[in-house]
Amino acid sequence: MDVRVLDLRYFVAVAEELSFTRAAERLFVSQPALSKQIRQLETQLRAELFTRGHRQVALTAAGAALLPRARALIAEWKNAVEDVHTAAAADQHVLTVGFHTRIGRGLVPAITATMQERLPGWALKFRQVPWDDPAVGLAGGGVDVAVAWLPVPAGLSSRTIATEERWVAMATWHPLAERPSVTFADIQDEVFVALPASAGGMRDFWLAADQRTSPPRVAAEATTADEAFEIVAAGRAMVLLSEGNSELYGRDDVVHRPVTDLPPAELAVIWRTGDRRTAVRVVADTCFACATAAGATAS
Repeated sequence: MDVRVLDLRYFVAVAEELSFTRAAERLFVSQPALSKQIRQLETQLRAELFTRGHRQVALTAAGAALLPRARALIAEWKNAVEDVHTAAAADQHVLTVGFHTRIGRGLVPAITATMQERLPGWALKFRQVPWDDPAVGLAGGGVDVAVAWLPVPAGLSSRTIATEERWVAMATWHPLAERPSVTFADIQDEVFVALPASAGGMRDFWLAADQRTSPPRVAAEATTADEAFEIVAAGRAMVLLSEGNSELYGRDDVVHRPVTDLPPAELAVIWRTGDRRTAVRVVADTCFACATAAGATAS
């Protein structure tokens, strides 16, 4: 009997949401497809994992027994994949650059050109990491250096390479979309897309938690920017983003407006504290130099 890691991910989502509808939305799959996969998993295990009422889903004893083991297996598989990537990179002289949202800002061609000049024989690999990993893949070893928004967890070093104002994205038909800009007071009672709880300080920052007088209203969580903008386009919520990302993630069904009174966001190059490899230093220095040059040009 072979159970796929994907099946376990589906099971964990339903177990955590206790709703096939919410789990399907979280996984970006259809509810019938999710239900079918769970039924197949139950058939393989010869055990019912959920009791299904008209409006309520609950774990059975078998489901409760499986949940911690499923989480552990998913985590172990993730660690195994990262270990394989790390070992392969060491053999092939590959440096993996992690990111949560599109890097843009001229950094990718600048890093690539500098690596070819200063470290011939090395290759760059770019890897997008979901928001539920606030260390951008660095803690697990699958990423060597990252470009991401602060804050980041302890144990990582960072150097700010750009400071950008925070904007808000909303559906084109939202009443506030007609304004050229908004204040945070205009939007703080709106419903927002949130990063996963495991994102920690990043989740709070992109919900502007420090500027709120009441807890945020969260419609859904998203693990990537593309997921977030699909929710925004559907009119279900707003999401905060940086000014530069408002250009990188432009689309016809979403508008972006500056929020005039929020503290700015900081984009940084990030690495494991104590990692003194030349290739990591080259990427970090190149990101800073490129950003500094861009700022001088803009001035």
